[in-house]
Amino acid sequence: MERRGVPTAVVVTDAFLHEADVQRTALGAERLEPVAITHPLSTLTDEQIAARAAEAASGARRVLAR
Repeated sequence: MERRGVPTAVVVTDAFLHEADVQRTALGAERLEPVAITHPLSTLTDEQIAARAAEAASGARRVLAR
């Protein structure tokens, strides 16, 4: 999508930032800045999930506004 000019935000947990960087390089998408949120996600309460969603939204706004 980014290559087609559509502003894009990719959300990953901080535990997978290295993998995201490897994939960005492999795909030639170095300019695509991942939005990192706190890991983990699978064991969270509803309130914690809401906090992670807010974290992702804040990061996405930052990445999309550049």
